[in-house]
Amino acid sequence: MTKLILSTGNVMSAGPSIIRKPGAASRSNLELVNSLRDNFSEAQRDYATFAPATNGFVNGDSAAIGVWTEHNDGTLYIPRINWDAAGLQEETSQYEITVKLFFLPGCPIEERRQYAKEALDLVRKELGIQTIDLLIASFPGVSFEGDCEWEADKANGEAGNLEEEIYTWGVIEELHKQGLVQRLGVAEFGSIKLGAFLKRATVPPVIDQINLRNCCDVPPPLKSLAEEQGIELHVHSDCTDILPSGTLRELLSHGPQGAGVLADAVHNGSGLEGEIQPQWVVRYTAFVKNRGVIENKGYFAGANLIKP
Repeated sequence: MTKLILSTGNVMSAGPSIIRKPGAASRSNLELVNSLRDNFSEAQRDYATFAPATNGFVNGDSAAIGVWTEHNDGTLYIPRINWDAAGLQEETSQYEITVKLFFLPGCPIEERRQYAKEALDLVRKELGIQTIDLLIASFPGVSFEGDCEWEADKANGEAGNLEEEIYTWGVIEELHKQGLVQRLGVAEFGSIKLGAFLKRATVPPVIDQINLRNCCDVPPPLKSLAEEQGIELHVHSDCTDILPSGTLRELLSHGPQGAGVLADAVHNGSGLEGEIQPQWVVRYTAFVKNRGVIENKGYFAGANLIKP
């Protein structure tokens, strides 16, 4: 098995076609997909003048791939990351750092502790920080959808897997207890799910993100529970399954807009072979408090390539 770490760099330096518009009404993963594709292409252009190097991994087109990616201790970084350029422009105290961690469908619960640590370590290294102000956890299979707010709230109560969510929340709580994260939040929790969750969580969430794409208002039971527990309700437009395996394979294949990393018989492309399994995605945002602007925003994604 080969571990893959994909990264976008700072999407705020990209054009308007990459950055998602604030208040977007529909769920979308286009910002993630487009920024990954853009970063792959930019890395390939930047390293095009360098001599080919295998960089420790040999397979098919590996000599070409090894120029703009980095293979280190069983992990392939796509593209290679220039850590010398990492960091923020001002003192850390000038920023509000928000992170959202998506555990994707198929992500084993026994691996989530390692994945959470790995994701946060990457973010902290990229931004040159020690502490994250807010970490929001997104769980697989949990959505807030329905023809009205009442229907969405009822259906949400049966979504996901509460036992797995509680186990994973324990992992998130550890990061809080270690001082790596100051505040915690959840995504797509209606009144039934949030009520059951709060009874078992040691560190309660302070924020609950919900999507009102098909609903006009916040369900009254959820609004009442949030007010009673002191939880802020925020509206968002993120996909729960933000990086499906088919999308990731397309990004890394030899198709018209692919990076050419994976073997692709359809397009006669050689490369790494195996089944690709996305595990997690993390989005980070560095908001400059006194200027009211986002200075740095980006994504990391983790996946496994299972060799045949």
